[in-house]
Amino acid sequence: MDSKKKPRILQKNIDFFIAALSQTPVTVWQEDPTGVYCEIGTGIVEMFSDAAVRVRNTDGSKSHYDRDITLFQGVH
Repeated sequence: MDSKKKPRILQKNIDFFIAALSQTPVTVWQEDPTGVYCEIGTGIVEMFSDAAVRVRNTDGSKSHYDRDITLFQGVH
């Protein structure tokens, strides 16, 4: 049995709720102009709605991301 945990894509509100409650770090990805997903941030989910997610970055700053164009990945 593999002891490594697989990255998990956060899509539903319950996914964001669990990530925020457990303080699980997430990586934030968006497509570049060529259609390739690039990591643009890392942090802890602080708040979320159906439209956006607020992440506290590793440096303590906060970023807001549109859920329609952003992919969130966490390790659970």
